[in-house]
Amino acid sequence: MASKADAVAATAYRAHDDDPYHLTPEGIQEPPVGWKHSLKHLGPGLILSASIVGSGELIATTTLGAHAGFALLWMVIFSTLVKVAVQVELARWTISTGQPALTGYNKVPPKLGPVGWINVLWVLMALSKVLQIGGVLGGAAASLSILLPVGGDPLGTTSLTFWTVVTAASSIALLYSNRYSLIERGAVFLVVIFSVVTIVIALGLPFTPYAYGMDELMGGLAFAIPAGTIGAAIAMFGITGVGADELTFYTYWCIEKGYARNVGPNDGSEAWARRAKGWIAVMYKDAFVSWAIYTFGTLAFFIMGAAVLRPQGLVPVGNEMITTLSRMYTDTLGEWAAILFLLGSFAVLGSTLWAAVPSWSRMYVNFLSVVGLVDWQDTRSRTRWIRIFTVALPIVWGCAYLFIQSPVLMVQIGGVMTGVFLLGTVVAVWYLRQTETDPRIHGGGLFNAALVISSLAIILLGLYTALKVFGLFD
Repeated sequence: MASKADAVAATAYRAHDDDPYHLTPEGIQEPPVGWKHSLKHLGPGLILSASIVGSGELIATTTLGAHAGFALLWMVIFSTLVKVAVQVELARWTISTGQPALTGYNKVPPKLGPVGWINVLWVLMALSKVLQIGGVLGGAAASLSILLPVGGDPLGTTSLTFWTVVTAASSIALLYSNRYSLIERGAVFLVVIFSVVTIVIALGLPFTPYAYGMDELMGGLAFAIPAGTIGAAIAMFGITGVGADELTFYTYWCIEKGYARNVGPNDGSEAWARRAKGWIAVMYKDAFVSWAIYTFGTLAFFIMGAAVLRPQGLVPVGNEMITTLSRMYTDTLGEWAAILFLLGSFAVLGSTLWAAVPSWSRMYVNFLSVVGLVDWQDTRSRTRWIRIFTVALPIVWGCAYLFIQSPVLMVQIGGVMTGVFLLGTVVAVWYLRQTETDPRIHGGGLFNAALVISSLAIILLGLYTALKVFGLFD
């Protein structure tokens, strides 16, 4: 007969076993087959889409369209497509090992003490992201301030400060519970609201005074970069589509959705390899749905910037960014559409915050774990630290915005550093593929070719970005 101590131990083990970051034989599930049975297992990519259909699309992509017109349409498509293979390969390693990205990054030599060089780059990116996500939070606050000004001037200090505090506080309150299901459902809701409206308007522009035709669309597919737009183009490449931060935090959501837990620990058996291939196939579907959502959203924003803002010489700058961007709606639908835009812009920027707060909280805690300050495998400790960052990060981002108050510049600075960090992620993906990913679950020939092309494109553009940042390339 089992003792009371055994019962307590069994209960503790079951609690431990519920953690998606702990791979146990009891957590194994057979993978679904086909799209119909896989749909309920999709989700990480929807959180990814919530992050992507936000600062990159509403701010960087429309700004690029306003600067360059249709000439860089090819860059928009290229930017969303080229990074997917790297994202999927990193997620493949995660599903097969149950480890999140920063744990893997820290394995890539050389190291500076306990910290791998890629995680040093991650720290630099994280610092720049204080500005970028601060700009996103500020943009959301500005939308609310224009809609419901406090103390007179909607872009004055009083109103912006009030709504920045409200935005940061509401993010903390809604996300403090740290529940995956809540984060996933909220991401879906916010993405659908604004993306559908924006795509419909972009498709309807040919029937307005700001019509565009096939000539402009085809001209935008020529591989050329107009003079004076290279900086905005590079920032957009870093932000739009899957950025380095997003392909990094995608690994955490793949684990928390249960993909790695369902595969179970690698015991070297053929049954494990079959399960791994099956759940990786589900991840492929998840990544494809995500790519479709943010690609159409990105194209819609770019076309609206090129067709509506550029002909009028309007380029989003400073706190006037929101009022400038609203012209995409009011100039096509009428003044009544300003309210629609303000609500929608809050939704789309809010979706980035909705994904950013829990995602960055996890990455910060994972970084603390790789330097030995937090035990990542201790469920209670990890959860407690994630909640600490859930409170701290919106406060820091809000303060950054109130200090600088230039959302476009803040977002573009983050985008440039994201482009540089992409170099490190490519190196990590190939290192982990060669050293830790079971060869039995590697992708096929077509995927491997895509991974090579994706990696080369990211390396070339990342090197160019780094040279520009350090003034070594004019």
